[in-house]
Amino acid sequence: MKKDGNLSIFTKGIIAENPVLRLVLGTCPTLAVTTSALNGIGMGLSATFVLVCSGAVVSLLRNIIPSKVRIPAYITIIAGFVTIVQMLVKAFLPDIDAALGIFLPLIVVNCIILARAEMFAAKNPVIPSILDGLGMGIGFTATLTIMGIIRELIGAGSIFSLPVTANIIDPMLVMLLPPGGFFVFGILVAVSNALANKKGKPVVESIGCDGCAQNGSCPFAGDSEKCEKPDAAEIEAAKSEKPDAAEIEAAKSEKPDSAEIEAVKKEKAEDISKDNTKDEKAEATPPAQEGKEEDVNG
Repeated sequence: MKKDGNLSIFTKGIIAENPVLRLVLGTCPTLAVTTSALNGIGMGLSATFVLVCSGAVVSLLRNIIPSKVRIPAYITIIAGFVTIVQMLVKAFLPDIDAALGIFLPLIVVNCIILARAEMFAAKNPVIPSILDGLGMGIGFTATLTIMGIIRELIGAGSIFSLPVTANIIDPMLVMLLPPGGFFVFGILVAVSNALANKKGKPVVESIGCDGCAQNGSCPFAGDSEKCEKPDAAEIEAAKSEKPDAAEIEAAKSEKPDSAEIEAVKKEKAEDISKDNTKDEKAEATPPAQEGKEEDVNG
């Protein structure tokens, strides 16, 4: 049973929860570096190494890292392994390093790696965390390689820099540009969704309100079910609950301005000085009374 669980953890990142096509994470490097198949493999393998190593370390330290600083701690761990990868690629694969450019060090903030550290490695033992990182890395690498093959074949007439159709038909250079990347990415996502529909799986995985970029301004924040399929009445009701511009301005006008604050400070300072004067007079009075009593007795 444990073997089946580990196998499921490993395979889910390849197909069922493919980080690019199913979870739609890491799209920036996916679109930027897939102008050739070799670049896709280079980026994918680099990210896989960081996924596996960072997942293992985060899992080992999951009971030691304080929850309040877990995200900075994860980023520090990931940055250490990214530095190792960058130095190795610069030393042994300078062509790939030049092709990947800034996107190689930007693996540090790759959503896939940070998400797996937060959602899986921080809650599971080391072996499952390694298998999860390996499966997600293979799925990421496979997607980048497929996109790179398609774009390189149509855009340059070659695969892995080997001529295939370059001498037969004219290459479509637009496939090597950003529009070509978006086109191929859209086609692959559509194919992935079609296959998911046939197997009865949801087309888009729900990321919840916490993972939504509009969480701060959405009228349905905290209720992801209403957010997915709100009707007109719910939208109007949600909007009516929020204060309008006039209410906000009225609330602001109720706050004291700087002149009022200064006046209150001066009054408090005067009251304090008066209290201090009274205390000084009270302290000075008893000795005078004692002197008078001595004169009377004398």
